This record gives sequence, C-alpha cells and structure tokens, in this order.
Amino acid sequence: MAALAVAVIAVSTSAILVRWSTAPSVVKAFYRVLFTTALLLPWALTRYRSEFRTIRGRDLFVAGLTGVALALHFVSWFESLRHTSVAASVTLVQSQPLFVAIGAWALLDERLTRQMVVGILVALAGAAAMSLGDPVLGALGLVDAEAGLQGTSSYGNLLALGGAVMYAAYVLAGRSLRQRVSLVPYVVVVYVACTAVLLVIAVGQGAPLVDYRRREWLLFLGMAVGPGIFGHTVINWALAHVESGVVSVSLLGEPVGSTLLAMLLLPGEIPTPTTVVGGAVVLFGIYLTAAARGHA
Repeated sequence: MAALAVAVIAVSTSAILVRWSTAPSVVKAFYRVLFTTALLLPWALTRYRSEFRTIRGRDLFVAGLTGVALALHFVSWFESLRHTSVAASVTLVQSQPLFVAIGAWALLDERLTRQMVVGILVALAGAAAMSLGDPVLGALGLVDAEAGLQGTSSYGNLLALGGAVMYAAYVLAGRSLRQRVSLVPYVVVVYVACTAVLLVIAVGQGAPLVDYRRREWLLFLGMAVGPGIFGHTVINWALAHVESGVVSVSLLGEPVGSTLLAMLLLPGEIPTPTTVVGGAVVLFGIYLTAAARGHA
C-alpha cells in the first residue's frame, strides 16, 4: 500500500512535466518511453534473459499491436494537454476503465453488470458536462464566456478521451500476452514496440529529435523516472500484492493530485466550476465501474 501511494504521487506529476516541456507531443512521448525502456532493460536482461528467449513469434506480434495502442495513447494524451486544462485532461484520460469494460463486453464476451452500466453512464454524463458545460453556459449568458472557456477546450477533451480509448485497447490487446509472459519481459517488449512506433510517427511528422536544451532532456528523463518507473512500473508490481480493485480505485487519486499540482505550479490552472463538478461525476462513475469489475 505504501508503494501504491508513492506510485499515485509519481503518476500525478506526469501532466506537470509534460506541460513544462516545449517539445512536440510525439517527441515527449518518444523520449519518455525510450528512457523508461533504457532504465529497465539492463535489469530485465540480467534477471529474465531466459524468458525473453521463450517468447513466441505470435506473442511478439501481439506485443507490437499493444505497443501501437500505447503509442497512440501517449500521443493523444500529451497533445490534449496543449489544448485543455490539466484537470480536464487527466480526469478524462483516467476514464480508461470504462472503455476496458465496454471493450471486454464487446470483444471478450465479458458480462456487464448493472452497476458497471450505471458507472459508465454516470462517467459519460460527467465527461459531457466537463466538455460542454462552459460553452453552453456561456452561450446562455449565465457565465462570462471568455472566463468560462479559459484553459478548457472541447478538442483537447476529445483528445484525452481518445487517449483513454487507446489505453483501454492497450490493456485489452495485452491481456492474453500478459498471461503467458511475466511482468518485466512483457513491459520491456511492449515498450520497445511503443518506442519504435513513436519514432516512426515523429520522423513522419518531421519533428526534431535532438536539438533541445538541457532543461528539455531533464524533463524527458523526469517523465521516465517519475511517472514511468516509480509510477506505472510500481503500480504493475503492486498488482501482485494488492487486489486489482484497490489499485483501480487508488488511481482515481491521479486526477486530484495532478489538479492540485497544476494549481500550485502552472499559471492559469484554476479549474472552472463545471470542470470540478463534471470531474467529480466522472470519478464517481469510474469508481462504480472499477469497483464492479473488481468484484466480478
């Protein structure tokens, strides 16, 4: 539980580090995953060398698909932070358990309980309030339209939701692979595939890969060490020691932590009332869904 608390704090810094960096979104994502992989690889090859040799070709193909989904998740979410508030972006991208539940029902024939359906509908209602509340109230003259729209964007919110969908695809695509490959080799193989995809996207966009100041390189490294190693890697480790339902609910602390850090560290990051209310509704819907899946 102590490790899980550290991990939630670590992932809460991700949006702040992304915002501080001025590099293109795909470049931030590329170096975050590349540096995370580089930090894990020596330990992985030392301790799990024999397991890497037993990974089958079909599993490598699945890992490639999983890496594509993870790459698109990072690009969509990082880009969303350029267009909308930290509070909206992190809350919406954290809605991935909803899409995992929907995808598992549609593709894997898993049952959707009544509580899960209610949770999904509640969260979607909250997401709609976050994305449309300020524009609608501004059009009705109930709030100052300029003030209400400051720091928020429907386009950015849609990108964050797209990031949530891609993360759900990453979870679903990697589920079968994770059953046959232990955690560290699984993470390394998927991260290598993700890094390759991000490199292709960056080169295709013509994004500069090396012409950055030392501050940017430190931010790239910080994204890998903080949210990457101490965040998501520790969360995956915690899953072996703590019930998955507890982990899922604990991750709801990320939007709260990111919002508080943004208010302290980023200018103009005071969330609007509709963002706060809508975000609370989204988190409640995620909680209902995650709790239902944890007891299924």
